[in-house]
Amino acid sequence: MKRLILPLLATLMLCGFTPVAPFPDDAGPVSLQVVDRDSGRTLRQYPDGAQRWVAGQQGHRYSVALRNDSSERVLVVLSVDGLNAITGEVAAPGQTGYVLDPWQRAEISGWRKSSREVAQFVFTDPGRSYAARTDRPDNIGVIGIAVFREAPRPAPAPPIARPSRPILREAPQAEAAADMASARGAAAPAPQLGTGHGAREYSRADNTTFDRATRMPTQRLDVRYDSERNLIARGVMPRRALRRDDAPQAFPQQYVPDPPAYRAR
Repeated sequence: MKRLILPLLATLMLCGFTPVAPFPDDAGPVSLQVVDRDSGRTLRQYPDGAQRWVAGQQGHRYSVALRNDSSERVLVVLSVDGLNAITGEVAAPGQTGYVLDPWQRAEISGWRKSSREVAQFVFTDPGRSYAARTDRPDNIGVIGIAVFREAPRPAPAPPIARPSRPILREAPQAEAAADMASARGAAAPAPQLGTGHGAREYSRADNTTFDRATRMPTQRLDVRYDSERNLIARGVMPRRALRRDDAPQAFPQQYVPDPPAYRAR
């Protein structure tokens, strides 16, 4: 059995997890949302045929919010820009991932560097993205998950008084090896956003074991992302959908900050 990463509820908190209306193809146990960590907003998902899009903002940190809506454990293989968010390999469904307990919510906030640390996901120029900096830029602009249900755990065998030889058990089922490719759309403006390898932060995870019930994932979800300007140019995001919070607000729910240092003129 392969050892997999288990995010702990104590350290992966979802204070701002806001449900959104499901898409027709959300047939599966796990929901996926993208949270702008600097604004605190859950990014709205805009449908475009079989695809869905979110509008990111240059320089903002983000997290991938996952929720297991089932009564059983599931394994979620997370791909960002076509790369496994735990190992950094070119992503494939058969790789390692995050195990979510029944009804668990978790925010994945970065590229995993160790069992206690991640490098933050940050919206950045495609050329400065982690994928481009490691010479793998082909799938910049997409976040995807492959979800697996857990195989039933066998009941313990009755005790044997004097076994004549060791009982050989069949090895776990081989993992799938198909590549996790990004969704591709029609001709459109050049992408303005990728995901950078940001500052490191504490994020605890432990190892566990997980036997997949099937070779192929029971659910696949892709969410593409780009700038507001490009989504409007693609016709995915209407102009009237521009963020209203860009306008001045009388009650922005903030404390008084210190002013910048005084500069004599």
